[in-house]
Amino acid sequence: MLPRYERIAFDKQHVRLAERPDTPVANLIHPAHPLMRAVTDLILERHSHELADGAVLIDRSDLDIVPRALFMIDHSVYQGGDPADLVSRRIQFIEIPRDGRAANAGFSPHLALDAATPADVEAVAYLLDEPWLGRDAAHISLSDACAQIATEHVNEVRRRREHDVGRTLQAVRERLESEIRHWSARYSELRKEAAAGKDVRLALSNVGRTIDELGQRLETREQELNAMREVVAATPRIVGRALVIPAGLLAKLRGDGGWSADAAARTRIERIAMNAVIEAERTLGHDVIDVSAQKCGWDITSQPKARDGKLPWPRHIEVKGRAKGSDTVVVTANEMREGFNQQDKFHLAIVLVDDDTHEGPFYVARPFDRSPGWAETRVELNLQALLSRATHAE
Repeated sequence: MLPRYERIAFDKQHVRLAERPDTPVANLIHPAHPLMRAVTDLILERHSHELADGAVLIDRSDLDIVPRALFMIDHSVYQGGDPADLVSRRIQFIEIPRDGRAANAGFSPHLALDAATPADVEAVAYLLDEPWLGRDAAHISLSDACAQIATEHVNEVRRRREHDVGRTLQAVRERLESEIRHWSARYSELRKEAAAGKDVRLALSNVGRTIDELGQRLETREQELNAMREVVAATPRIVGRALVIPAGLLAKLRGDGGWSADAAARTRIERIAMNAVIEAERTLGHDVIDVSAQKCGWDITSQPKARDGKLPWPRHIEVKGRAKGSDTVVVTANEMREGFNQQDKFHLAIVLVDDDTHEGPFYVARPFDRSPGWAETRVELNLQALLSRATHAE
């Protein structure tokens, strides 16, 4: 890391400024950049205790009344169990609602949550002393969830390692064994020449030494590559926690009328919309997986059948059910980020619900033209503008 940077930029288009050619070229900052890592380490060193102390966050999009505890888990996988040989490290989230059933909360659930105001904290203060939030009460469920996370993480790394090591090992063997065969044939030729009375002792010695060195190199590389298969999961660590309050619970505590009816109606509309999209995708012959509980940024993964022996990319579909006559659609920052990053793989499916009937689904490809801003937790979109670009299932 340099002691001073003249200019830094977070986007490629700002590295060189065409309209200002005399401006110095900026260093592009990314997660692996030394400056970014240094700043991150410094912030964690000074403020990591605040993550462990916890916070109160509000889920404005959730009309349920069940609060949940959110835990941020730091998990690493090492080669051979050596902490100095890190293979993979990731931050994952687990949530435990009041009923105690731990579940995967996705990779960035906090980005769709708002900080609680002092009035919010005062309204839910009674929850902070409830037994289900105690360390002992949540320990068993959290331990089981952490064990599952560790197992899935290390298995994913192991599968990737097996594939990479197998491919590399095959290439190494083909190259070195080919060289060994070449020099072995040359060695046989020299021995025949020696038997015929030629003085080839020096060449014979050199070729023999080359064969031995190649054999040793092959053995060493095989040992190194096979050692890469041995990966060990470290114990997951809880590095942050929060109490998540759904908007429905806040509305109930404040005595806001209609919260119960709104929650029930919304749940019903979402169920109708999900069933409509699943049925439409299956009608197309696609294999459909409901991933809404995984909170990965979309609700349905739809895999089209193979064409000409090739399997197409899966479709990631975010389902939005809206009551007929609605004017807007709300998307979370996580949904918007996934849609912007995935481009053609991502589809927004809109279903208009009217009592027990529905229209759609209407599919919008590439629904977002930007990534969410750093302070945005949700974005409101014009429903008619989306429908004007929409197509039917195809």
